[in-house]
Amino acid sequence: MALRINDLVPDFSAETDQGPLHFHDWIGSGWAILFSHPKDFTPVCTTEFGAVAQLADQWASRGTKVIGVSVDNADSHTRWKADIEKVCSAKAGFPIIADESLAVSKAFDMLPAEAYLPDGRTAADTATVRSVFIIGPDKKLKLSMTYPMSVGRNFAEVLRALDALQLTYNVPLATPANWSAGQDVIVALALNDDQAREKYGSLEIKLPYLRTTPAPK
Repeated sequence: MALRINDLVPDFSAETDQGPLHFHDWIGSGWAILFSHPKDFTPVCTTEFGAVAQLADQWASRGTKVIGVSVDNADSHTRWKADIEKVCSAKAGFPIIADESLAVSKAFDMLPAEAYLPDGRTAADTATVRSVFIIGPDKKLKLSMTYPMSVGRNFAEVLRALDALQLTYNVPLATPANWSAGQDVIVALALNDDQAREKYGSLEIKLPYLRTTPAPK
């Protein structure tokens, strides 16, 4: 079954390069991001995990945990991290799930139930394990993005999306196209004009259904 926005994300126990974990317990009461990769020691994925490592302070400032998943074992992850850290000149302090059984990849609907790892496999055999999942404090999926193996992920966009999700979490606000932190936001139609002004103060009515206000601090 497909994993959709606002579905409770799968809970599981797994081995990582930092030891075993229980996923929902690991998430705790904050935000989390799961980055998936089809194989260790692959060029695009190495640069991507390097970018995640370089952004450690940004994740922390947003109260967000990050975790990788790759379809190799924990020892392989440990060795791969040495290459990641060499390339990005930053410590890769996040855990990487060892998904040799493909259980996590299948639970997150990145692979079909019948998928398996053939002998002599390449990254192409698990090419669809190339998704980003942003998970809210309620442990529900808030956003997912899937990339082909030829396109490296843009982590400025992941941060932008995380900022937007955190700003609009459980409040009647949304962000417009190309929004970035600090710009005006859209007031949801759940509030009428008077309610919107009472709650947010300034209100610019561009169209009856498109009303903006400065982003709350």
